[in-house]
Amino acid sequence: MGKKSNAKRLARLIAAAEAHFGEAVIDSSAPGGESRASWRLVMPSRSVIGTLRPNFRRTHLEAFALTHIGALSDDVPQCLGVVGEIMFQSDVGGRRLNQEIVKLGRAQRADTAYQAVAAIFRIQAAARAAGLNEQMPHLGINADWIANFADGVEALAPYSQGRGMGIDRAALAEAALRPAVQFVKWDCRSGNAAMGPDDKVRWFDLEYCGVRHGAEDLAWLLGDEAWPVPPDQMEDMIVSAFDASGPHALEPYLDYLSLYTTLHVLQRFQLIIDEAQSRGWLSKTRIRSRDDVGVHPEFAAHLCRVGAHFAQRNALTAPLQRDFEEAETVFCQILSRAAGGRPDQMRVPA
Repeated sequence: MGKKSNAKRLARLIAAAEAHFGEAVIDSSAPGGESRASWRLVMPSRSVIGTLRPNFRRTHLEAFALTHIGALSDDVPQCLGVVGEIMFQSDVGGRRLNQEIVKLGRAQRADTAYQAVAAIFRIQAAARAAGLNEQMPHLGINADWIANFADGVEALAPYSQGRGMGIDRAALAEAALRPAVQFVKWDCRSGNAAMGPDDKVRWFDLEYCGVRHGAEDLAWLLGDEAWPVPPDQMEDMIVSAFDASGPHALEPYLDYLSLYTTLHVLQRFQLIIDEAQSRGWLSKTRIRSRDDVGVHPEFAAHLCRVGAHFAQRNALTAPLQRDFEEAETVFCQILSRAAGGRPDQMRVPA
């Protein structure tokens, strides 16, 4: 989207905000970049987020979910109204979790990560109490989507011995398709959460919300390549924060979480490789500031560690453990060459 289109959208947002709230907008900024759908609009008495998406149906769906969850939970922004195709929501703060958590010491980092996990479970519980499990669209049920998800096992073959190529894809696809019983926010990458002035972690961007198994939200966080917490620690936090009042028992939940996380990590891994081959490696600071794909060899190596940890917990995905470990070695070697003063050898493997 060009500068002219961005300016036109901002003008629409400002006009709608001033009419809806009865105040002048005195400042504006684009938290995710000027090409994104949401802008921060500052008025004398408040700061709000105005969102104008290309698909207004998603905006209305998000407003519906925020209204019902926000009545029972303080873990999401409050919906402040919908004006035509524009939604206004409360501003949960400019301290994005993906940038803030890397500034913290070990203990604070662990506490903040636990907050993020616990908030996901509370959001799901609030959605359940509000009846959204029966009202929202089901996600990830399309046969082609599931088949493509299972085909992700091919992603590691160029960087390993390709043990995953022998996995029964039909069985994997069947295992990935579970009854839709729990509201999911979807896209729970750490760039879609913020820490407010009270240091509380709140999740935003419910554009793609719906109903699925429920573990997918945690898989998005585990598979966030920029997330700086080791997978074994994250698994312990999930066990500790687990909501036993939900539709799943703990052990079956963890089994499915492991399988889904493994497949999700493969999708993120392939996305990183595709972007790296197109654009080259990017700086970690730039990636976090723009909430971009983690196109950095350190992030690719981290994803491989996450994948190896969860792949070995499920018999179907167990062959991928060694593939992940071998792929991690490839990206660690790229980092080592760069650290040794040979950045020209930081080429993206073909």
